[in-house]
Amino acid sequence: MTMGKPPPPDIPDSRWRQSLRRRLLTWFRAHGRDLPWRRTRSLYHVWVSEIMLQQTQVVTVIPFFQRFISRFPDITSLASAEEDEVLRLWEGLGYYRRARNLHSAAQQIVRNHNAQFPEDFSVARSLPGIGRYTAGAILSIACNHKLPILEANTVRVFSRLLAFRGVPSEKDGQQLLWSFAESVLPRKHVGDLNQALMELGSEICVPRVPNCATCPVHMLCAAHRQGAQALIPTKKQRPAIENVTEAAIVIQRGGRVLLRRHSDQERWAGLWDFPRFATSPGQTAVSHQELIDNALQLTGMKIEASQHLTTMQHSVTRFRITLQCHLARYVSGRKQGDHLCWRAPDELEQLPLNVTGRKIGRLLVNLNK
Repeated sequence: MTMGKPPPPDIPDSRWRQSLRRRLLTWFRAHGRDLPWRRTRSLYHVWVSEIMLQQTQVVTVIPFFQRFISRFPDITSLASAEEDEVLRLWEGLGYYRRARNLHSAAQQIVRNHNAQFPEDFSVARSLPGIGRYTAGAILSIACNHKLPILEANTVRVFSRLLAFRGVPSEKDGQQLLWSFAESVLPRKHVGDLNQALMELGSEICVPRVPNCATCPVHMLCAAHRQGAQALIPTKKQRPAIENVTEAAIVIQRGGRVLLRRHSDQERWAGLWDFPRFATSPGQTAVSHQELIDNALQLTGMKIEASQHLTTMQHSVTRFRITLQCHLARYVSGRKQGDHLCWRAPDELEQLPLNVTGRKIGRLLVNLNK
């Protein structure tokens, strides 16, 4: 242990843990939200909801979940869909790799598990996009398997209950919190308890101003007793925001525009977009020659740069991006590969685009009216 670090707190005794379980389950049965994925114990529904809820708020997820399940009511229908359709239904939720992993996992389940989500923890965890937490959440909620969970909400709840003042994401924090998560599991109603813990973190034990007055377990909470709720959990220093300047090229040909699909190594893997490239930081103007050279490199096509269309600003993780959008005219070259396609602007609604691609597409539709 590093010198100067306080020792991690002990896990409370069995009597304390029993009281915690009883109070949480009683509270959850009275106050748990009526969410669409809680109306069934379907492994498929729970799985889809858990993937959507990663880094996304419940209120945002609900309409996406309902549309997704309406279109893909089971694993087989999801597995047989085109990736573009899956991504289009996911558009607006962000973190699109989740959708691609969900689609890939569905195909593996159909191929290797007779279209049934595996109930074995190690097998479930081996599927794309499913780690220790997600596998535990799915199998405890849908099958009542005795598996612990640890995600953003429960990290906060556990850290406050224990008054853990270390950084939860560091090794000693992870070891303590996973051990604590396992120690509080009941013999029965494991899924209900895990959902209660997540609900508590989402609705009451919130990051900035926790509502301790209505918390069913505040009398058991060490952080509350110490008046340290605002200080726990200790936040890891966030990376600095990086300003980035990029350019997008809208290549026009006979009423259609050229789209390029991002590769697996790029930021928006699998999504369609207008060809874009990074420019020098803070660069306020892009030369015609830069547009011509980069269009050739990205698409294999020769263009004639035309005019500036618009400038947009958006943020992605730790990047604040200024995107300069330019119109260009197609001159020559053939489309090579299925990562490029020509579409009329009013056909772009059918494709999964990133946020700025969607905005540019709608701007083009309005300009053509």
